[in-house]
Amino acid sequence: MQQSISTRFPGEVALVGAGPGDPELITRKGWRLLLNADLIVYDALVSAELMAEIPGHIARHYVGKRKGQHSHSQADICRFLVQQARLGKRVVRLKGGDPLIFGRLTEELDALQAAGIPFTLVPGITAASGCAASCGLSLTERGIASSLRFITASHCDQRSVPWADLTRRDETLVFYMGLSQASRISQELQRHGLPADWPVMLIERGTQPDQRSIHTHLAGLPQAVEMHGVQAPALILIGQVARQTQEKAQSQAA
Repeated sequence: MQQSISTRFPGEVALVGAGPGDPELITRKGWRLLLNADLIVYDALVSAELMAEIPGHIARHYVGKRKGQHSHSQADICRFLVQQARLGKRVVRLKGGDPLIFGRLTEELDALQAAGIPFTLVPGITAASGCAASCGLSLTERGIASSLRFITASHCDQRSVPWADLTRRDETLVFYMGLSQASRISQELQRHGLPADWPVMLIERGTQPDQRSIHTHLAGLPQAVEMHGVQAPALILIGQVARQTQEKAQSQAA
């Protein structure tokens, strides 16, 4: 989706997905826009490796958010994007993964539209796809997992997750931003019908050189997070596709 160029404001904003971490996983279009930007406004989940490859003459402004640690409020970010575009700058709003998936995109789009700022949306490879590829697994598999769900375990408005709808055994679940909710994920999915030994895979810093993948099961999920000291960014992948990967790893080690 792209608005026509405004004659009132010569600047513009491109909202670009940086991909899951590996700098080679950004799209060609996203990279072209980065190289032609006057200013890059980037998030905490954009990898240092990608930022290091961007030419040093391009200005950059960090607006990252971690749980409980926000460098800027969302309202401040929206105002800053509008302000910089009104100064005539080509701004790239760089977000980790795919900005269309849990990327707080709507607020920024609304602010740009309300101000009449032209914008471009460039999707990226979301963390689930990148992590699955780097771990050598398919998120869906005929006869095992015919559907896939992405879930955020952290709701800013405290809405409850529809746990009863997440217990199909032919489905892969991928929880984003779920480490702090590991105990609740484990308890609720078991309470609503998934077995205690249902396969789980934790993927920390997926697609990056220090990536870790940890196999466990639903009952042992909280203990695995604590015992291995898993830190964000990390995904929690739940379903039979994780068991297949574990079995392959065990057979290769034998």
